[in-house]
Amino acid sequence: MSGEEAAAGTAKPAEEPAPDDEQKKQDEADKEQEQPRQEAWAARRDLIAHGPDFVSTLVSRDQFGQTGGTHNGDQHFYFGGRGEAPRPLSGPVPQSEIEELTEVFRGCHSFDEALKGLRDDRLVILSGGRETGRRTAALMLLHGVGVDRMRSLDPPASFSALADQMDASVGYVLCDLAVSRKAPLREAQLLALRERLEHTRAHLVITVEPSAALGDIASVRWEPPSAEDMLRAHITPRTGESAWPDLAGLTPVKEFLTRYHRPDEIREFALRLLAHHRGEIDESKLAAWGETAVAAQVTRWLTGTKPDLHDKAFLVSLAVFDKAPYAVAAELADGLFVRLHKIQNPHVQPSVPVFGSSREERLRLAHADGYLTAEITEWGPLDGKFCARFRDERTAPMLLEEVWNLHPSARPAVAEWIRKLADDRRPLVRTRAASAAALLARADLSSTLAHLVEPWADGRNPHSWLTAANALTLSQLLGVPTVSRILHDWCTGDIQSRRWTAIRAYGLLGPVHHQETLAALVDAMHRPPPAEAESSHEDGGSEVPEEARQFADALELLLLAVREPVLAALVELLPVDRAVRPHVLLAFRQACKQTKDDDTDRPPVLHWYAQAAAAEDTTAAEHLAFLWNALLADQAHNTHALGILRGWIRRADDDPEAESALSSLLTALVTTPTNRRRVGHLLDTVRDSKGSRSPAAVRLSKHLALD
Repeated sequence: MSGEEAAAGTAKPAEEPAPDDEQKKQDEADKEQEQPRQEAWAARRDLIAHGPDFVSTLVSRDQFGQTGGTHNGDQHFYFGGRGEAPRPLSGPVPQSEIEELTEVFRGCHSFDEALKGLRDDRLVILSGGRETGRRTAALMLLHGVGVDRMRSLDPPASFSALADQMDASVGYVLCDLAVSRKAPLREAQLLALRERLEHTRAHLVITVEPSAALGDIASVRWEPPSAEDMLRAHITPRTGESAWPDLAGLTPVKEFLTRYHRPDEIREFALRLLAHHRGEIDESKLAAWGETAVAAQVTRWLTGTKPDLHDKAFLVSLAVFDKAPYAVAAELADGLFVRLHKIQNPHVQPSVPVFGSSREERLRLAHADGYLTAEITEWGPLDGKFCARFRDERTAPMLLEEVWNLHPSARPAVAEWIRKLADDRRPLVRTRAASAAALLARADLSSTLAHLVEPWADGRNPHSWLTAANALTLSQLLGVPTVSRILHDWCTGDIQSRRWTAIRAYGLLGPVHHQETLAALVDAMHRPPPAEAESSHEDGGSEVPEEARQFADALELLLLAVREPVLAALVELLPVDRAVRPHVLLAFRQACKQTKDDDTDRPPVLHWYAQAAAAEDTTAAEHLAFLWNALLADQAHNTHALGILRGWIRRADDDPEAESALSSLLTALVTTPTNRRRVGHLLDTVRDSKGSRSPAAVRLSKHLALD
């Protein structure tokens, strides 16, 4: 019986799909199509706010926005001499091992506390996570009380039988004792054990998991010293203390110590650092070892019998939701587990342990930290969200790539799971589905296109097109080859949904490749739209066709994110390119409708104009005024443009800086008799919430001499 089956007593059975599931899915898709269309600027903010660091930090804040925040939480330290490699469960501990450990071991506060307990009671229970050097600490505790001979013990069938194994005056170590609520330790058993130890003049150290159900029984929590102390302990006996400052100052060493490593990995790194000190390897080979260690850890996770399949699914989910709320990663991991289980054991109904591993155990397994931070939502930041992150930032992408490339049997389950994530109502989850697809595309582009990106782009739901656009955008930022060619072909092709996808991706990529993006968009604007796009809007009246909206959205993103270079290009195109002109005007109108800048609480175009008008070079202000004049002069946009100005004037009632910017802008607009009449009428008719004439409008009229 598998571990998953054995957990059925505390598990929820996975629901079997109902016969009408397909109809339900279709109904849901139809409802999705009826949902309001998300504005491009809002979709961009979601991508920036919820994208993982390994994608969003590839571009600067000025170009693409800022993600993340202040990460607060406990700092964790790890220590160990030898790694916790497989070893005989019972038998004498070799003296050579004790001598080697004695040379490199360094004490710490928890060690001193445990040593005192061992001296006083001949017995101490050491509680600590796996791969933290707890067995090393147990052996050194015995060495610290003067024990010369040590022996490892088999975990007993029952704790009461343990005393029978201790029949000599030696030091005993019992590692990984299983203590649960079903098999708890009792005080009477410990008293009997101490009596046996007194009789034989022996000592015993027991190590347990932090989650062991010890109740009121005293134990010492193993909190080892820092990795730097342990690395130094391996190095200085061979080099002397004088060499340590220079070695510790090497860039590969400083980078190595910023990440988590298992004790045996630190020992291996110490050997390479010594080789570098002797001149046997250069600094580049020393730096490359860290990535090799991460890759080895990922391989152990995926190919070993431990962790079990449920925890393997959690590791993959955490790779997708690194630096995101822990609860989201854990919740969605269950769906991946069910899918993987159906592949591995299709004849057994999978079950999800509802109250399985604790959060602390799972983070320890994943070599991850938990921390409290603000969660970004559409309503603003929410404080106190517990998030999780791998200690080594290379773990997440490496784990996803290995699952995809080296374990192809898992691909159907992983692909189906990621597609399900893309249907989630939460922007964070949808964005992480796209970023996961981008990482998988870097590992294998053709398979990722077939399993994920193309199904999204070819779907009926525009929300899935957005996920495809985000995935291609992030793939391009990761440097995946041929993505730019795919975007160009889709943008100029005949499939409407793929054109939509490529146009949106171009808009998102504009801040990084604005010249290439603008050229591709202009090229696409000159090509006739697909027949399906024309026919779908033949009875639309004055409604703007969806493809025209997408071109405008892309230009809007370019304009607001890149600003002056794109503004100058659009001003140059507007009077000479009839195919581009309507898209430029709609894009500028949409940009003016945005009410909040990334950095301020003011409309971004108004704030931009204020900065440009106050600058030494006023070219940008002149260009913005040129586009405003074009909006006011265009019959299709005139009413909307005046409505935007009306909103800005009302805002200026309580915002002196907005009023100052408006004063400068309106001065530039009333240079023609037609605009002077328009602006004068607007200022005469703007009313505040009480029905009175807007105070800002009164002041602006006087400034412009319109009264």
